[in-house]
Amino acid sequence: MSSPTKDKTPEQGGTHIAASPASQLEHGEDAIEAADGDDEDAGYYTDEASSISTSLSSSVRDFAFENGRRYHKFREGAYQFPNDEPEQAREDMKHAMIVNICDGRLHYAPLENLQQVLDLGTGTGIWCIDMGDEYPSASILGIDLSPIQPNWVPPNVKFMVDDFESPWLQGENHFDFIHARAIAPITKDLPKVLSEAYRTIKPGGWIEFQEQQFHALCDDGTMPENYLLNEWWEHLGKGLEVFGRDLAAVLKTAQHLTDAGFINVEERVVKLPIGPWAKDKKLRTVGLYSRASIEDGLEGLSLGPMARGLGWSPDEVRVYLVGVRKALMDRSIHSYMTFHVIYGQKPPS
Repeated sequence: MSSPTKDKTPEQGGTHIAASPASQLEHGEDAIEAADGDDEDAGYYTDEASSISTSLSSSVRDFAFENGRRYHKFREGAYQFPNDEPEQAREDMKHAMIVNICDGRLHYAPLENLQQVLDLGTGTGIWCIDMGDEYPSASILGIDLSPIQPNWVPPNVKFMVDDFESPWLQGENHFDFIHARAIAPITKDLPKVLSEAYRTIKPGGWIEFQEQQFHALCDDGTMPENYLLNEWWEHLGKGLEVFGRDLAAVLKTAQHLTDAGFINVEERVVKLPIGPWAKDKKLRTVGLYSRASIEDGLEGLSLGPMARGLGWSPDEVRVYLVGVRKALMDRSIHSYMTFHVIYGQKPPS
């Protein structure tokens, strides 16, 4: 797996890319201090005429089932992970974790006069709903391969089943802001997507990615070199490669934005503890969320890449995950991931 300390291109032509993600850590460049001991404490509107259930064909609303998990049917196989209720609950928990680590912020891009917003790979739609509340005068559109979003949403929020890797329907200079969370590793051709984003963003508008790097790090020597969690992520990465995806795509995203023509590119990186080992109360809470989101996703995240991609049997996957889960729950290991917020601006006209 790639290391998050890989150098990036220095400032060129008015575009700033972090020279090293590790040097941009928001919660201090020092190691996270571990706590002593093992303490783990830590008005909506719907319009039936416009709801997704009345605008989608039955084939789009269908689902596929495999190995006891439910997957999207529209463009079946494009996304390797489930969309059933356990996965939806896990995604909403990840949203709470990310908002927490971002100090309550839904975005870092400096937005002004927001009118049209697009959320790529919206999932349960929870980010769109929160944005609709925060910006009641803006129109928020979330798109996803799965029709799993709620009907009861703010009146300025809409959802559409669509594939953001297909040609976009919007004309040029349409959106003020495009948001994408956790899509870099599941996107086959990110430069193509960014080309469409650049075309449809208004001059002066912004795009923002919020992504995790799926590789555990440690500052105090408590993580073994053969940490099973990292081995598991390596298997996922190899499985996704079979489908043309890159689990470490976050490390290339800032450069992709620059190559697409965006300027003022910034990358913020924060440490995301795995487990409630940090002394800082907020980081301890974030660590609980982080560990739970991994534990709850072990099977769902593994079956697609490892069974479909690498040819493991479902039983082999589940037996292997017993050891991964044990390593994940080891309180003596003070590991963390990095969370990256990368945003850039279309040049003003």
